Amino acid sequence: MTRLHAGIVGVWLAAVPPASLPAQQVAESNLPTIARVHYEGGGDWYANPSSLPNLLDEIAERSAIRTANRPVEVRLTDPDLPDYPYLYLTGHGNISLSDREVEALRRHLRGGGFLHADDNYGLDSSFRREIARVFPDESLTDVPLDHPVYRIRYSFPDGLPKIHEHDGLPAQGLGIFLDGRLAVFYSYQSDLGDGWEDVTVHRDPPEVREQAIRMGVNLFLYALSAGPSR
Repeated sequence: MTRLHAGIVGVWLAAVPPASLPAQQVAESNLPTIARVHYEGGGDWYANPSSLPNLLDEIAERSAIRTANRPVEVRLTDPDLPDYPYLYLTGHGNISLSDREVEALRRHLRGGGFLHADDNYGLDSSFRREIARVFPDESLTDVPLDHPVYRIRYSFPDGLPKIHEHDGLPAQGLGIFLDGRLAVFYSYQSDLGDGWEDVTVHRDPPEVREQAIRMGVNLFLYALSAGPSR
């Protein structure tokens, strides 16, 4: 799969199958998708199983992008890691990365990759510890409210929406910027993935689910538009 850039209009045009080819002939593996990170240590990396398929369906319906039907599972040490513009990491509890995973993630993100870490209640302390191993000289900071991730498709003038209660703290969109580019987005105290799950799982009100989905669409479109060409 080609990593796309040059703005959202370019993303939409490049992601639609060529008119000369029947859609059924376009290989599923060539379509943009979301890569769920299968990390080696601790934590349920597979949490919220219906979340990413539902989000991909919504992206396909709400944009001109033809997406894959399913997310993929990827390990940070897999050689095809650079093929995926949107890495998604979640789970509960004490996740940990091996030294090889830390090195591979650092290389991927410095090379133009994008990671969305989604606080699934219990992830916070271990994620902050592990991302500090990846970038010991960088800090998680508030993503400015005028950043494209909050307005590339849907407007979020107040920043990251609050989906689930957690500790009752306000939702925060935190990030790590590399050479001015948002390379890591950490959705803290929000739980976007729960909002993407099947409605019967958490029974969130429609307006809450809608906010979660809209933010997910923005994140996906940003990841495709901000990555380097390959």
